[in-house]
Amino acid sequence: MQQPRSTRRVPSPAARGAAHCAQACARLPAVPSTLLIPLAARAHGGRYFPWLDCADAVAAPLLERLAVDASATLDDLPTVLNVLWRTRAIKEAGAAFFAQHPHGQGVNVGCGLTHYFQWLDTGANQWLDADLPAVMDLRDALLAPRRPRQRHARADLARPGWWQRLGLARGTGAAPVLVVCEGVLMYLQPAQVHRVLDEFARHAPPGSRLVLDAVTRQAVGRASVHASVGATGAEFHWGLGRMAELAQAHPRL
Repeated sequence: MQQPRSTRRVPSPAARGAAHCAQACARLPAVPSTLLIPLAARAHGGRYFPWLDCADAVAAPLLERLAVDASATLDDLPTVLNVLWRTRAIKEAGAAFFAQHPHGQGVNVGCGLTHYFQWLDTGANQWLDADLPAVMDLRDALLAPRRPRQRHARADLARPGWWQRLGLARGTGAAPVLVVCEGVLMYLQPAQVHRVLDEFARHAPPGSRLVLDAVTRQAVGRASVHASVGATGAEFHWGLGRMAELAQAHPRL
């Protein structure tokens, strides 16, 4: 007697891969999970602030693949505005750097799922995206490097020695390096931030540039009231009282 065919649908490899990535994203710890905030803002923020639309060709497909509900972030319009503004500021800083150093290296430490190389690829420069292992596992699955001049690395800025572990150029004879540190330092302890700035200053070749963002000191300890960050459980531990504080970690800054 012929057995009836099963009607159960077997998920395709692509569907299984997407489900795995979505599960990995859901398991991210508090601070790494904040990567979804800029991803959502870049994916859909242009509909609210068209004059700041960053034309991110990667963010919307990633958000769809992760099956993440971005409505909470998109309801937080001040944060969407801030993300789009700082994206433009970083793009402009990067473009200016690579105009001077077209064969130079850029590195995004704490990269999350951000893809600055789509805008800053000169055709000759090098780019490194680095973050914590759990984030880079997700990034490897979703945004594997597609050019020989791109690479991924695992790094924890809270641990001293990150510059050397990433294999970045150092010394007076080396080419300058552009370091992007976006949405990262405010989650570190003040002493850790001081060490990050000190390490950049001690190792970066002349002409290098560090582009970072910060929160005001009044925000420290108050992430729970932030419309987007509060839901992640992450906390702000470091903030600035004056911009001049950034230069106090080392005489080169």
